[in-house]
Amino acid sequence: MARLAIGLTAVTVVFFVAALTLGPAPIGPVESLHALIAGDEGPLTLVMREIRLPRATLAVMVGASLGLAGAAMQGYLRNPLAEPGLIGVSGSAALGAVIAIQTGLATSMALGLPAMALIGALVGVTLVMALAGPRGSSLTLILAGIAISALAAALTSLVLNLSPNPFAANEIVFWMMGSLADRSMTHVWIALPFMGVGWAMLATLGRGLDALTLGEDAAGAMGISLKRLRLTLVLGTASVVGAATAVAGAIGFVGLVVPHILRPLVGAQPSRLLWASAICGATMVLAADIAVRLILPERDLKLGVVTAIVGAPLFLHLIYKTRRQLA
Repeated sequence: MARLAIGLTAVTVVFFVAALTLGPAPIGPVESLHALIAGDEGPLTLVMREIRLPRATLAVMVGASLGLAGAAMQGYLRNPLAEPGLIGVSGSAALGAVIAIQTGLATSMALGLPAMALIGALVGVTLVMALAGPRGSSLTLILAGIAISALAAALTSLVLNLSPNPFAANEIVFWMMGSLADRSMTHVWIALPFMGVGWAMLATLGRGLDALTLGEDAAGAMGISLKRLRLTLVLGTASVVGAATAVAGAIGFVGLVVPHILRPLVGAQPSRLLWASAICGATMVLAADIAVRLILPERDLKLGVVTAIVGAPLFLHLIYKTRRQLA
């Protein structure tokens, strides 16, 4: 496992440096890093510190959050098809952001959009916990999440349908595709406290998720409180996914595909899959964001579109491979 951890971390560091130094402008990596570390407040220093550094940092944070949440959700539900948006947090956060754009709050307040997205995520997770009940099973949690996701999607469509301003509707559609463009260190500091709390909560689930592989009765006999485990899972996932959606929009397939790729490498052990998925998730989002900037830079290709284009075929390949192994 030490080799895997070192290898994944090294790859992530390489992609992080690449995200800082690569772009449409013909500027060398050495010159870019020098401007970042010991700049002279010139145009290149401004670009590196105010544009590329926040963007690369957010890519790491968002990717790690989605990968970690996806691994935790799949481990708890013991279902490889589970993903972080299953409990309705992504849809609720998106609805909050859509309301901020439609009402003009996003333009009148600098932090109006991420604040409303976080409020939407909080409302969504509160409704999910209320519907699932304190003693509900994993099935009731899934059903409650699906219901809240469907309701949030319906309300989002209603806002788009009734929008009298075509420019606002266009902005909503593009925001929901997911992007890290035009983000600043302010967005990093907004998301970091929520993500930090969520990372700490999800990181404590390893022992409980390992025990759950033997079944809920066996986990209970080993002293695992399933009620506390579920509460920690939901709150941790809501914290990281809500913050990620608030600053980057809807980015799919990371939390679904990354645990699938790494599961054979960690012996299908959920506790090991948590940290591995966090590191690999950061790498995947960094790679996708680099592709966004290098492929059609003048057309503003969206990050969520790239992750879906790459993630969907990869996921289909994994399904086909799994089906052949079971046959």
